[in-house]
Amino acid sequence: MTRNTNDLTIAVLPGDGIGREVMAACLELMTATESVSGGPPLRTATHNAGAQYYLESGDALPATTVEACRSADAILFGSMGWPDVRFPDGTEIIPQLDLRMEFDLYAGVRPIRWFPGLPRILADERAQGIDFVLVREQTEGLFYARGRGKIVDDSEAYDTMQITRKGTARASEYAFGLAERRRARRGTGRVTCVDKANVFTSMAFFRKVFDDVAAKHKDVEADHAYVDAMALNMVKKPWTLDVMVTENMFGDILSDLAAGLVGGMGMAPSADVGDTHALFQPAHGTAPDIAGQGKANPCAMFLSAAMMLDWLAEKHGAPELETRARLIEGAIEETLSSGVATPMEFGGGANCAEMTRATIAALPSAMRKVGR
Repeated sequence: MTRNTNDLTIAVLPGDGIGREVMAACLELMTATESVSGGPPLRTATHNAGAQYYLESGDALPATTVEACRSADAILFGSMGWPDVRFPDGTEIIPQLDLRMEFDLYAGVRPIRWFPGLPRILADERAQGIDFVLVREQTEGLFYARGRGKIVDDSEAYDTMQITRKGTARASEYAFGLAERRRARRGTGRVTCVDKANVFTSMAFFRKVFDDVAAKHKDVEADHAYVDAMALNMVKKPWTLDVMVTENMFGDILSDLAAGLVGGMGMAPSADVGDTHALFQPAHGTAPDIAGQGKANPCAMFLSAAMMLDWLAEKHGAPELETRARLIEGAIEETLSSGVATPMEFGGGANCAEMTRATIAALPSAMRKVGR
């Protein structure tokens, strides 16, 4: 049953390091966007989790936080983890992976888009047309081995990759659905299966399942690429890409490469989407080297919030929330293209607070464009 959009709640998990800084900026922008656009309010509630909370309490992801996320309509996540804070077994504190598995968030969605005003990483003029999405299956693959690896006689180590029909099929279905939605504004739609089917039996099976799903979406073009060739093409001609779907570890690596094409992780939003829950977070880490200095680029957090608004709009039939998503994107584009508030990350002078103020100031202009 569709919820009343006046009752939508967002579980906010700021986390560690710059996660706390960009989350505070994002909540400020969301409040301002709501004031400009009107429509249903979103009620936010902040909850504890992360490495720094672990130091205080001995619990990196309290059960109360998990239950708050379960009952919320969406999860807005900052960034978690800290280099020197680890569990007794030496592993890192990564609550985002625990939430991913708890709520079966199988589709990792990583949109990559070049905005005017961003640095030109590639010299080719066509790089200004970079606009693609990487969909990462993220409940199995090589990450299935987390906590299951084994070392034999201090001479051999094994991690097992798991590929299932269910996991691959639902990630592929999500990718084709996304391509169909993108086709409405691009005119064409294509999904590329990224694998290593020429070497691994598991990857050949991944491709087979992808092809089975593709056969049900004949209106969307489907093709394949080996992961090493795709890494090359992402640098040589990324403007030709549309939607890609791939295994967990491949997606983890390629998504960081993709962010580099548009200036870095500060412009890389992401969503972890399941059938009933979804979590939205910037793809960057906690950045201990700049944490607490106000230097963080909040744009990836802003764009992650826009992805959340789009997901809520579609799920609850609330076009006003989609308008807010376009407002955030439009305000970011205007801010970056002005050259006045180029983030320090790109050699500019604007810090996190200045970027936030500039983006909020651009909302009325963005609203006029959206309203046309």
